[in-house]
Amino acid sequence: MSKYEQYRNQTEFELPKTMWAIRLAGRGFENLQYEQIPVPSVGENQLLAKVDAAGVCTSILKIIAQGSDHTYINGWDLNRWPVILGDEGSVTLVRIGDNLKDKYKIGQRFAIQPAVDVAPICHRERYKNNAEGMKKCAVGYTLNGNLAEYILIQEEVIQGQCLIPLPDDDLPYFAVSMAEPISCVYSAQDRQFHIYKAGPFAPRVPKLGMLKDGTTVVIGAGAMGRMHVELAMRFRPKNLIVADLIEERLEKVQSSLASKAKNLGINLITVNGNELKDTLMKITNGAGADDIVFAVGVQPVQQAGLELLGKGGVANLFGGLPKGKNILQVDAIAVHYNEIKLVGSSGGEPSDMKAVLDAYVADEIDPGNYVCGVGSLKYAPKVLEMIKEAKVDGKVILYPHTDTNELTFVDYWDKKKEIDFLNANLR
Repeated sequence: MSKYEQYRNQTEFELPKTMWAIRLAGRGFENLQYEQIPVPSVGENQLLAKVDAAGVCTSILKIIAQGSDHTYINGWDLNRWPVILGDEGSVTLVRIGDNLKDKYKIGQRFAIQPAVDVAPICHRERYKNNAEGMKKCAVGYTLNGNLAEYILIQEEVIQGQCLIPLPDDDLPYFAVSMAEPISCVYSAQDRQFHIYKAGPFAPRVPKLGMLKDGTTVVIGAGAMGRMHVELAMRFRPKNLIVADLIEERLEKVQSSLASKAKNLGINLITVNGNELKDTLMKITNGAGADDIVFAVGVQPVQQAGLELLGKGGVANLFGGLPKGKNILQVDAIAVHYNEIKLVGSSGGEPSDMKAVLDAYVADEIDPGNYVCGVGSLKYAPKVLEMIKEAKVDGKVILYPHTDTNELTFVDYWDKKKEIDFLNANLR
């Protein structure tokens, strides 16, 4: 039996006394620590899981920069009570609290939705004003995160129904971890809507998603933009135009998604952002875009992009704008006469993560297209530095129970490559 098979088929778990984890003990990178800490003990209403794979999210940079001032940290003294980071992961249960033994079993696999729509239950005294007014908390913030060998799943996560069972137990670890960032894209596209009428006297019927047989534009071909491109194919637009200023990103769109688009009868076009308007108007005979997704948070880009909307067009402000540069001017005449709409969202929910896991099974999106690197847990600080310096275009997946001598950068990742990696590097 291979190392992977032993790891994957394990039903009894002898836990160590300590584990490795990535913790933040204050504001700034100097307080980011890769260290050994005790494996958490499990309360009667809690679960303990091993983390099989974890993604390194850009949002961690905001936690590092803001420290205790971050909204979800809310005054929690990080110097006194360091937090385990990591809001993306794939986990397997290894211990079950006494009050939950009729609901869960050892060896069950889950994804965890990190945005927990529940007020803090544990350690309320650690927050500002005893957590008064808090209606949310988050995994990888004050709730234990996935950048560790084991994760304590607290009452908040269970009460918020944020422990998401898998539709297929054979899903790769990396794919389950990737469900969180992809769920943000799924959630955003679920905000797109168009109004349909079957005839002059028929009622108006709103329908979620991009316009079928319409023209969808994705501005920004980074990893999140490419996720938007692939998921937009579910709605079968006639034209799917992707714009960016970096040629390598556009080439990646074509290499990873052109074949799928062709098979679905979608006209996939990649274009330099400076040529977007001319290309769009030529393809649509001057009608403009039915759907635009701004996958970049740049104010001038979004402002100019609003002018590309056609009649009934919808613009999705997916890329958040920084404070101080967050004001857009909207043409009231276009709203009134062309019925354009602006939509947005701030992340996924449990339903979105479940939908993404189901989308894997239905082959609606291939998460392997968006993995750019793999390695062991100790490289999390290095990966975060690379993200900060814009040296990462995709998701880096870390496997906490492996030990590697370096980060490995890849163009694509799949289950076979994951198994080979684990066989070579599991401790």
